[in-house]
Amino acid sequence: MSAVILDGKLTAGAIKTELASKVAELKQRNIHPGLGTLLVGQDPGSLSYVAGKHRDCEQVGVQSIRIDLPESASEADIRKAIEDLNSAKEVTGFIVQLPLPAGIDGNSMLELIDPAKDADGLHPMNLGKLVMNVSGEINSPMPCTPSGIIELLRRYDVPLRGAKVAVIGRGLTVGRPLGLMLTRKGIDATPTLLHSASKNIEASIAQADIVVAALGSPHFVKPEWIKPGAAVLDVGITRSNGKLLGDVDPAVSNVAGYLSPNPGGVGPMTRAMLVKNVVEAAS
Repeated sequence: MSAVILDGKLTAGAIKTELASKVAELKQRNIHPGLGTLLVGQDPGSLSYVAGKHRDCEQVGVQSIRIDLPESASEADIRKAIEDLNSAKEVTGFIVQLPLPAGIDGNSMLELIDPAKDADGLHPMNLGKLVMNVSGEINSPMPCTPSGIIELLRRYDVPLRGAKVAVIGRGLTVGRPLGLMLTRKGIDATPTLLHSASKNIEASIAQADIVVAALGSPHFVKPEWIKPGAAVLDVGITRSNGKLLGDVDPAVSNVAGYLSPNPGGVGPMTRAMLVKNVVEAAS
């Protein structure tokens, strides 16, 4: 048995094609979506990720504005840059690239973002709306990685309604908001949020129809833990000796029914959902 690959790069390409049509339509109405990015320092991963976001924007016709600050930037410098992006009319959504330098409270910086321009969907006000709205439309940005995960599963017709989902990791960008989104009416999955203090993790994973690994521990998820035919999404990533390693052992592909590998799986979907948030904010 070999798993069907959940190709995030291919799926993200299809989404960007759809967004390009939407952007062209908006421009005919003199509406111009714009993404802003704020990068502090020279972290290689952050540099690569921000560059990718700007390439995505170019591909769909979205203008992008980039602010880069040195590693030595003060909290006042960062606050000023956020204020500038909040007030810039050409910016309909923006992100503050994390991590920020040591000594800068990332959460307090995120709280400064205008919730309507929160392209990552991680502002406390927007997360609060996600908590409060179990059903119906939410007219605020949604967290990008969880949105990308759900969209990837849907486009490959992986059943979500009633599915048992093991989410490994309780971070702000993936685990916590993903659990909220999976339990919304219309998705109706049954998630279990696992973390470093969880007992019998292997047993919980073995019962899951869908496994999302987002803990940042190389090859943590073993093939013998996986229910045959389950969908497995590798989200966590670790740099080791110049290589990028995911959270899922590659041998899982011999047991799983579906596999979203890392890199090339959820990462491109996250970026596509970010551009979608920017376009929808302009709408």
